[in-house]
Amino acid sequence: MEENKSMGRWMILIGGIMLQLCLGAVYAWSVFAAELKNKPYLWSLTDTQIVFSVALATFAIVMVFAGKMQDKMGPKKVALAGAGLLGVGYILASFVPGNFLWMVLTLGIIAGAGIGTAYSCPIAAIGKWFPDKLGLATGLAVFGFGFGAFFISVFSGAGIDMPGLKVPLLQLLANNGLGGTLMIWGIFFLVVGGLGAFLLKNPPAGWKPEGWTPPIKTGAAQVREDWKRGEMIKTPQFWMLLGMFVFAASAGLMTIGILKVYGIDSGLTAAAAGTAVGILAIFNGAGRIVWGWTSDKIGRTKSMAIMFFLQAAMMFALIFMNLGATTTGLAIAAAWIGLMFGGNFALFPTATREFFGIKNYGANYAMVFLGYGVAGIFGPIMAGQTKDLFGSYDMAFIICGALCVIAAILAFVTKAPQHKQKEE
Repeated sequence: MEENKSMGRWMILIGGIMLQLCLGAVYAWSVFAAELKNKPYLWSLTDTQIVFSVALATFAIVMVFAGKMQDKMGPKKVALAGAGLLGVGYILASFVPGNFLWMVLTLGIIAGAGIGTAYSCPIAAIGKWFPDKLGLATGLAVFGFGFGAFFISVFSGAGIDMPGLKVPLLQLLANNGLGGTLMIWGIFFLVVGGLGAFLLKNPPAGWKPEGWTPPIKTGAAQVREDWKRGEMIKTPQFWMLLGMFVFAASAGLMTIGILKVYGIDSGLTAAAAGTAVGILAIFNGAGRIVWGWTSDKIGRTKSMAIMFFLQAAMMFALIFMNLGATTTGLAIAAAWIGLMFGGNFALFPTATREFFGIKNYGANYAMVFLGYGVAGIFGPIMAGQTKDLFGSYDMAFIICGALCVIAAILAFVTKAPQHKQKEE
C-alpha cells in the first residue's frame, strides 16, 4: 500500500504540471501585446501592459484568499474552479478582443483570478507528497507554468525562427486572428487544466515516502514549524522575503511583458522576436527545476543571492552590450532572464515552507506572493511608460538591475525566524 501511494504521487505531479501548463498563459502575453499594437487595434505599449499588470495583480490578490481555501478544502475543488475561470476568461475575451476595457475585465480580472485561484493548489499538494525532494519537486511542479508560455507563444505566433532552425507550427494568430486564437486557448485550458486539477489530492494524514525519515528538529530548527499567517506577518523575515520578491520579479515581469515588442523595435523580425518569448518561457520552466535542485544542495537564501546577482548582470548587459539588436543576442538574454526569473518560483515557496512550516503553507505563501503582484504592476507599466515617454527601455533596465542587486543583498542577510512556541 505504501509503495502504491509512492507511485501514485507521480500521477499527482503530472496533474500539477498539466494545470500549471495552462496557468502559464499569462507569460505569453507579449505575443498578444504585439498583435494589439498592430492594425486594426493600434494600442499603445502602456495600454498592453495595463492588461498584463491587472492580470498579475489579480493573480496575486486572489491567491491570498484561494491559498487559505486550499488549506481548508483541499486542492482539487479549488484548482477546478481556477481552471474554469481561466478558460472562461479567454473564451469571453475572444468575442471583443480589441476593446480595452473588455480585455481588462476578461484577460486581466477573470483569467487572472483563475490563475490566482489554482496556482497554489499543485504546489501545496506536491510539497506534501514529496517532503524528501522538496526543492526538486516544487521546481517540477512550477516547471509547467514556465513551459506553458513557450507552448502558447510558439503555437500562437510564427513558430520557431532561429539561425539554422525554422519551424512554422500552427500559426494560430495568422490563421484564426486574435479572437479565434483566444477561443482555442480558452477551450484548451478548460479541458487540459480541468483534467490536471482533477488529479490533485492531499496524502493521508501521517503519510511519508517509503524509507524516508523526517529530520529531527531541535533547537533553532524546531522554531521553523507551523506559523499562522498573523504570526508570520509580524516577523522581519516575512517582509524581507516580500521585498526580495518585489525587486527580483520586477525585472522578469518587465521583460516578459515587452520582449516581443522590444525585439521588433530593435530591428528583428516578428518571428525572431516571438521565438525569444518562447526561449524565455523554456528557461523560465527550466530555472524552476535548476534552482530548486541547487537550493536543496546549498540552501534557499544563498541560491537566491546568487540568482539575483546574475539577473542584475543581464539587466545591465542589455543596455551596454545591445543584445537585443541580433537574433542570437536576444535569444541569449531571453534564456538568461528566464532561467533566473523561473528560480523565484522554486525558491520563494520552499523558503516560505522552511521558514514558516507546511500546516498553513497555502495561506502563508499567498502573502509572500503578494510581492509578485506588486512587481506585476510596477515592472510592466514602468517599462511601458519609459518607452512611451522617452523612446527607450534603458532606464527600465537600469532600475530593475539596481533592484536585483538590493534583493541579492537582502538574501545574504535573511535567516530563518525563531518561533516562540512551546515544545510538546
